[in-house]
Amino acid sequence: MSADKIVPLKPADPRGRMVARAAREIAPGMVVNLGIGLPTQVVDHLGPDYPVCLHTENGMAGVGPTLPHELADRNLIDAGGAYVSPIPGSSYFDSATSFALVRSGRLDLTMLGAFEVAENGDLANWKIPGRFSPGAGGAIELAQKARRVVVMTTHCDRKGNPKLKRRCTLPLTAAGAVTRIFTDLAVIDVTPAGFTLRECAQGVSVAEVTEATGAPLRLPEGDIPTF
Repeated sequence: MSADKIVPLKPADPRGRMVARAAREIAPGMVVNLGIGLPTQVVDHLGPDYPVCLHTENGMAGVGPTLPHELADRNLIDAGGAYVSPIPGSSYFDSATSFALVRSGRLDLTMLGAFEVAENGDLANWKIPGRFSPGAGGAIELAQKARRVVVMTTHCDRKGNPKLKRRCTLPLTAAGAVTRIFTDLAVIDVTPAGFTLRECAQGVSVAEVTEATGAPLRLPEGDIPTF
């Protein structure tokens, strides 16, 4: 990957650093869907000429950076409602065509948010009992049909409970779909043996990541990189 095509990592708040690190997962030539929430922020960490096709399920391929309200075209929004910009080659289509692209396996990568991820890759990201949910939405299809599924989420919920668990307790979006997780503390892979630590956020220790993870965390040999 050409380093000058990705906006370099800079000191940032933990979530901003996570988003910047996740952007480096996108390789040139990919077709990528960015899910609602933290993933939609990834577009602003890609260089303006980075050769990638970003897809939003509400009907656009070739999504450019988000724009402030005063500069936005009010007709161009992503699936989360943020104003986005076009790039050369952008195209627009209806929901049926958009989901035909998803269902036919044309997405190289999707980045999704999560309420819970299990050590076997199960994903729960659409409903918390007792709280309003508009429905499963596009994530249920994206998680099952994209060639690779990665998650971006805080490591723990607002009460300090781990989101990375032995088993999901919330309704599943997809079973065994997730391959990698980006959090404010670490980068963790889902492997046949369970969660494996790959990188730690700057200033975060392995012990802190282990303590915040609700399932066994396997450590690789040698030094663990930071981001």
